[in-house]
Amino acid sequence: MTRFRWIAAVVLVAASGSVLAERLPSPGVEVNIPPEVFSSGGQTQTTQPCLQCCVYGNQNYTEGAVIKTEGVLLQCQRDEKALSTNPLVWRRVKP
Repeated sequence: MTRFRWIAAVVLVAASGSVLAERLPSPGVEVNIPPEVFSSGGQTQTTQPCLQCCVYGNQNYTEGAVIKTEGVLLQCQRDEKALSTNPLVWRRVKP
C-alpha cells in the first residue's frame, strides 16, 4: 500500500509541475540579430584565419615579414608588452 502511495505522489508532483509550467507567462523577450553577425556581410574571405600573424590588406603575414605601404616599411614582430593569444604587431622599420 505504501508503494502505491509513493507512486501516486510522484505522478501527482509530475503532473502539477507541468500544469505550473503552462501557467507561468513566458518572458516575452525577443532579440533581433541581423544576419551579418553570422556571415561575412557579403564580403568574401580570401585568407584563412591565422592564430599568430599580422594582417594587412586582408592578407596574413608571419613573424618577420616586411611590407612597404605608403612609403613606410613595416615589419611583423612580437609584442613583448602584450599578453594575448596573438602577440604579433606591425612595427615601423627605420631605413
